[in-house]
Amino acid sequence: MASEKMLQALNDQMNFEYVSANYYLAMAAYCADEDFEGIENFFMVQADEERFHARKFYDYINDRDGRVKISQMEEPKNEFSSIKEAFETVLDHEKKVTSRINDLMKLAHEESDYATISFLNWFVDEQVEEEASMKTIIAKLNRIGESAQGLFMLNKELGARTFTPAE
Repeated sequence: MASEKMLQALNDQMNFEYVSANYYLAMAAYCADEDFEGIENFFMVQADEERFHARKFYDYINDRDGRVKISQMEEPKNEFSSIKEAFETVLDHEKKVTSRINDLMKLAHEESDYATISFLNWFVDEQVEEEASMKTIIAKLNRIGESAQGLFMLNKELGARTFTPAE
């Protein structure tokens, strides 16, 4: 069994993953309102992925004989001045997620909780991918600028994304 301190930290992160899902849903809703169905799809897939991450924490807490505790969620930002601002907002949020995962890893090392270290390694790798993905899209948006054709092409590209749970 993991320590109470570790179980609380894991519960906190599980709940933060649900907060992340709501961030992506808010961005999807913004994109739907702006008629960017492809980017809306991208954010919906991201929301699915965040719920998958939360479920991994949920299952792990139960596997370690802990008690899952659901907490109240903060309201995400719902209004953006542009698609680029939405992606910049999410990159900042993903950096917070990375920091939180790193803090969990630090605690797991301090407690010599090798099972949790092994579990968290997947999330460390995932966060590298998450931040890199957002940075790439922001770089594309910077190159596109205000080009309607460029936004149309990016919207189409991101609309092709699907969710496949990774183990």
